[in-house]
Amino acid sequence: MNFKKDEVTKYALEKIQELKDYDVKAYNQLVRDGDLHNEIFNLNYYIIGTYEAKQWLSDKAFDVIDYIKEYEQDNFGEVTTDLGNPEAVVNMYAYILGEEILYEVVKQ
Repeated sequence: MNFKKDEVTKYALEKIQELKDYDVKAYNQLVRDGDLHNEIFNLNYYIIGTYEAKQWLSDKAFDVIDYIKEYEQDNFGEVTTDLGNPEAVVNMYAYILGEEILYEVVKQ
């Protein structure tokens, strides 16, 4: 699914640059340890606030929810994201896209 992938990619690239600018050695360690994805997409929220999340999802909410359900079923055997919480939905979607994006950008 490519919904807002360009936007999430831009976010990831900005975070990567911030990490490099702050401490390139720490950034390189995150890459070596495979922790860059966690640092960018799990330690902070991509979207904060229900209203902002609803706006971000627009008319694609159900497509995003289906995407999350499929991902979680395939990877965890169950759905754990609160799919009634727009903020949780957006942040899990960004988390999933983040895996793809960082694989392409950093080749983790």
